[in-house]
Amino acid sequence: MCLQQLLIRIILAVIALTFTGAVMATEEPQFSILEKTPPFELRFYAPMILAEVKVEGNLDEASSQGFRLIAAYIFGQNQVSEKIAMTSPVVIEGQAPKSAKIAMTSPVTIESNAGQWIISFVMPSEYTMESLPKPLNPKVQLRQIPAVKRAVIGFTGFYNENKVSERTLELEEWMKAKNLQAASAPKFARYNPPWTLPFMRRNEIMIDIRD
Repeated sequence: MCLQQLLIRIILAVIALTFTGAVMATEEPQFSILEKTPPFELRFYAPMILAEVKVEGNLDEASSQGFRLIAAYIFGQNQVSEKIAMTSPVVIEGQAPKSAKIAMTSPVTIESNAGQWIISFVMPSEYTMESLPKPLNPKVQLRQIPAVKRAVIGFTGFYNENKVSERTLELEEWMKAKNLQAASAPKFARYNPPWTLPFMRRNEIMIDIRD
């Protein structure tokens, strides 16, 4: 093996370790696996709070625009009371307790609804609807959802609308074979930042299941 090849392998290994550590450090929604037939899973999710926005455009445009709006909220475009500023484990920006930095979570979830896209982040589990700072941008809405069962299919690499449609069809066929009835539109979830190497990208299609 030449020196150049060795250096390339070392660089790739360092990048992999760096991003793996970043992903592991990011909180994800709490769930238990009820059934697993790779690449499919049936999961039971605990109640969670979403910060979400409705945007228009194609999948890439909606994903980018929605991410920016919610990222702005969690990085400080919010109104926090003095009580929250003193008791919550958040980073306060500025001299007065006017904004709070909320921990980033994963995945970013994208759902199509009546010609629009709903982009959402799950809020850290330490918060309640009462303790979460209120968004300053009216486009960002907070919503609590109850515990839910979801059918999920995972895949790696880059995504586009065709790939998302193909994986959604596969998931729907698996649900049909298992006699599982959908209770929501399909949701596309991506777990990694855009600079993540393709083979390390984690993507999922999720569909809520009717009890």
